[in-house]
Amino acid sequence: MNAVEIRTLTKKFGDITALDGLSLNIEKGKITGLIGADGAGKTTLLRTIIGLLVPDAGEISVLGFNPATQKNDLIVHIGYMPQKFGLYEDLTVLENLILYADLKDVPHDFKKMLEFTSLTPFQDRLAGDLSGGMKQKLGLACTLLGNPAFLVLDEPSVGVDPISRRDLMRMVREMMGPETTVLWSTAYLDEAHSFDTSVVIDKGRIIYDGIPSALGATAQEFEEKVIELMGGYKAEESQIAKNYRYRAAEVDLTVEADNLAKRYGDFYAVKNNTFKIKKGEIFGLIGPNGAGKSTSFKMMCGLARPTEGTARIMGIDIRTDPERARSNLGYMAQKFSLYGTLTVEENLEFFGAAYGIGILDRGKRVDDIMEIFSLKEYADQKSEDLPLGLKQRLSMACALIHNPPILFLDEPTSGVDVLTRRDFWNHITSLAKKGVTVMVTTHFMDEAEYCDRISLFYHGETIAIGTPAELKERAGATTMEDAFINLIKESEKQ
Repeated sequence: MNAVEIRTLTKKFGDITALDGLSLNIEKGKITGLIGADGAGKTTLLRTIIGLLVPDAGEISVLGFNPATQKNDLIVHIGYMPQKFGLYEDLTVLENLILYADLKDVPHDFKKMLEFTSLTPFQDRLAGDLSGGMKQKLGLACTLLGNPAFLVLDEPSVGVDPISRRDLMRMVREMMGPETTVLWSTAYLDEAHSFDTSVVIDKGRIIYDGIPSALGATAQEFEEKVIELMGGYKAEESQIAKNYRYRAAEVDLTVEADNLAKRYGDFYAVKNNTFKIKKGEIFGLIGPNGAGKSTSFKMMCGLARPTEGTARIMGIDIRTDPERARSNLGYMAQKFSLYGTLTVEENLEFFGAAYGIGILDRGKRVDDIMEIFSLKEYADQKSEDLPLGLKQRLSMACALIHNPPILFLDEPTSGVDVLTRRDFWNHITSLAKKGVTVMVTTHFMDEAEYCDRISLFYHGETIAIGTPAELKERAGATTMEDAFINLIKESEKQ
């Protein structure tokens, strides 16, 4: 029996066709994964299914209701978690649950939910102070209130570490009843491989609908087949790296952390952090949400002052000469840090000025970087209107506009589809081959494989450091995700 039946669904936004005669059945009581490139129509499809958008043509039935004309009857049976879930960050965990329980008109009985999500010790903590993984667990808990018959989750695990991703999946599987249907949009293809059914959407049409294992027995095989269905990806020489001219590093050890620590009161966000990165090396920081990766990044960039220890960028101490140290690196923040109301060209001009490029040289440098990053045709477009892949490219262009020999990337591909991620990493590895030093954080364990060395962070400390192969061997694992989880568990035992 089908929970959702869609026939020749069409939805346009001006001249853009988001859904193009799409037809799909979603089986009742199953978890269906929805995957596709940025702009493929995933979010439009989800919003049309739950009645937030009205289609231009076609038929749709959800739990026997027409979402366009019977939205109020349908909505009481649906739990919807949008891409950016609307938690109230100035309310506590418990207050958020009470608010959503009142909106859904369900009792304030949260004991089981708090225990299940491991949020009981944090129920009086402000939602804004939770780690990324905890925020997603709270968001999912709010969505699950009232035991909805149909769960619609729009990339609930984006930016979440592998342990928290598995916890989210466990939450859904254990709390859904035999008749509960789940539609789960995701950017993680290993996650999609674990679903009952996978649906691949491309240019507003379904190009695959079936059992994931029919495409590939392993998650890696599945990913390769999905990429092939989406048009394939051919790794070619990165034009960005080919044309990029950076200030050559004059030292072999371009980045050094020396017993770096950051304390807030009695709490250490980072402690005893020590490592050295060579010129042209890709060095990865991985770890669970809240492990201290971003805090380390901010200290290394001179954006947060260390409580103890120091760091050196190109041999320059960030505590004694932070401005000169920062001039040698480009920083791409975890959250999209561009100015949405400024155009592509205006953002580049702003960051050029911020990095100290003089007004006489700035115009030419902006033109050059737009040419290198193939951004000229978007020069007058507001950055908030760009697709996510182009936003990421613009963010990198802003970070590299002053030709730094070092690039810091804090979760640069979070929420980006698999094709865009591969293209982005092609640029990163090509830049490293030219001699640019790269320090990067990521929650995609397949991306960790691109790193020359990795530091695994947990509770603010490095618990393992080495090449991907060395970490897998130490953990007795065949994949980086299993190595990540095994090493964390080993650390907890100690």
